[in-house]
Amino acid sequence: MLLTIVSAVFVFGLLVLFHELGHFITAKMTGMRVDEFAIGFGPKLVGIKYGETSYSIRVFPLGGFNKIAGMDPEDEPDERSYSSKPVWARMIVILAGSVMNFILPILLFLGIYFFSGIHTPSVDPTLGEVMAHKPAAEAGLKQGDRILKIDDQAIDSWQQFVEIVQVSDGKVLKIDFKRDGNQLATSLIPEYDDTAKRAMIGVVSSVTTYQPGFFEAGVLAVKNTGFVTYKMIETLGSIIMGKTAADLAGPLGVAQMAGEVAQIGFVPLLQFAAFLSINLGIINLFPIPALDGGHFITLLIEAVRGKPLQPKAIQYAQIIGFALLMALMIFATLNDITR
Repeated sequence: MLLTIVSAVFVFGLLVLFHELGHFITAKMTGMRVDEFAIGFGPKLVGIKYGETSYSIRVFPLGGFNKIAGMDPEDEPDERSYSSKPVWARMIVILAGSVMNFILPILLFLGIYFFSGIHTPSVDPTLGEVMAHKPAAEAGLKQGDRILKIDDQAIDSWQQFVEIVQVSDGKVLKIDFKRDGNQLATSLIPEYDDTAKRAMIGVVSSVTTYQPGFFEAGVLAVKNTGFVTYKMIETLGSIIMGKTAADLAGPLGVAQMAGEVAQIGFVPLLQFAAFLSINLGIINLFPIPALDGGHFITLLIEAVRGKPLQPKAIQYAQIIGFALLMALMIFATLNDITR
């Protein structure tokens, strides 16, 4: 439980920090006054004032905000308020949060590739991690064991090994393997996994590691971020078109996943944070009032009209958008509880 809480706070805090940092930096660059930069919400835990801006950490770390002068329609406008700046400047500030959510994964992937290398699953039938309390571990198999035969059938590749195991639930398999130069044998019964919808014995393949240089790691990080972004947009398109069923996860579900990934290691947790950051960046650009995408559409309309929308119209749109988001959040949370 403690690991889940710490992991969730780390992931959410990192994502929020970078998102709000994008708004903060561009607001300062375009001459806006930022009264407060906060991580979290609720009562203030600790705070310090530097220059004209107060920096604070709040009790609940699952959010954050920038208090930019003039963003609230009721604020008294001055030359440094958000509402007094040209449309292009406000567009930059609004989009900067999501942009930072795409920069963060690039930095995370770069660090992972440069310091940990790139791990590629091996095609050889050699065991990597053997999970505790699963059929393979119960049968005495260990990491590094090379599978030679299953029921006297020679095994030449990891794919061949997987194909035989995944259709053998409930069946006793005789496994011949090599360990430290010695040929050994054992037996096990694969178990059907409802999530994967196939039989499994609780092993993963061994990996080969390639260590790129710093600049190559940077190029690969950009390419991987672009690829993941494309696949996420493609999946979202399939969901919208009704071709793929939506499987929503709320804060509880994400926190649980963070805890499960953290049990594997810190690097997988960073990879999880990178994927989640990309997802947040995409979702936040949706043209829904109360999201950055909705704010951007409002500014686009203002640019076309040559004058801003009425404050009441913006307020009503944001209330509707916020209500939709809360409904979606409640639905996702109910899914989390059900799971």
